[in-house]
Amino acid sequence: MRPLAIALVVALVAAGCSTPRRDKITVACGASERWCAMMVKRFSDATGVEADFVRLSSGEALERLKAARERQEFDVWHGGPADSYVAAKSQGLLEPYESARSGEIRREWADPENAWSGIYAGVLAFCNNTKELAERGMKPIRSWRELLDERLRGSVAIAHPATSGTAYTTLWTHVELNGGDQEAALGYLRDLHPNVLRYNSSGSAAALQAAKEEAAVGVVFSHDCVAAQEQGYPNLEVTFPQEGTGYELGGLAVLAGAHNLDSARTYVDWALSGASQRLGPLVQFYALPTNTGVPAHSKAADPATVKLVPYDVAVAGRAKQALVGRFGAEIAGPPG
Repeated sequence: MRPLAIALVVALVAAGCSTPRRDKITVACGASERWCAMMVKRFSDATGVEADFVRLSSGEALERLKAARERQEFDVWHGGPADSYVAAKSQGLLEPYESARSGEIRREWADPENAWSGIYAGVLAFCNNTKELAERGMKPIRSWRELLDERLRGSVAIAHPATSGTAYTTLWTHVELNGGDQEAALGYLRDLHPNVLRYNSSGSAAALQAAKEEAAVGVVFSHDCVAAQEQGYPNLEVTFPQEGTGYELGGLAVLAGAHNLDSARTYVDWALSGASQRLGPLVQFYALPTNTGVPAHSKAADPATVKLVPYDVAVAGRAKQALVGRFGAEIAGPPG
């Protein structure tokens, strides 16, 4: 046998005898970097399925999913506000899956057609830097109207709704506060514009901007401000708007076109479990769990003491594309 043929046979035999490559999934992850990293590692440890992630804000994730529609790069979408999942569902980007654990999730926090499930909930809040506010002669902000004060010119940290689910939650909160009037909601954010430091691509960035005294106050989910407090920033105080505030329902879904469908479903099963939903506080993530068997952490926002608007995730999701388009055209273009 010729040397080349022998080498080919040896290579084929070696390939056949080698250990098969384990399934691998890639997660588009919309929560904090530390939370995402912990989740995929714990999933791999628990199941033996290799997993990695790409951290994307909800607007970025939705655009990536649409761009890769014919050749999807992700298997699972985990984290980020569910109104983006509603938008993704309407565009055929999600693969419906009814997990055996679906019955453990609060019924009102999941899609009735099993396209996505709620995985955590976070309440929109103000992250106040008490030192910066005191220098402006102000106390911690407790009202959306107070956020318009001229003493806060260029000192409000907030994200852009084209890229950030946190910012879209803020926008839709004002739609709800105004009885469904989108013009009034855009009017408020137009009035707020002079006070904005800059429009971030990520919602959680506002907490660190307030922590580092780049801004006097950030508009974030309360658990992001608590996480910044625990990183050693002493001048932060969480408050909630007295007029009412919205909330994020973090989503979870198998993606249409997933390369490893079975493993993607396994990930969803694991992420819905009580064991998974108890992990957040290990990385200072204090959102409310959606699994009915998991109690809220003491540092999570208490819905019983916070005035919440009647936030309709499905309606917010259907309105998102047009409303964000108007924000970009009339108030501020997306971050560069």
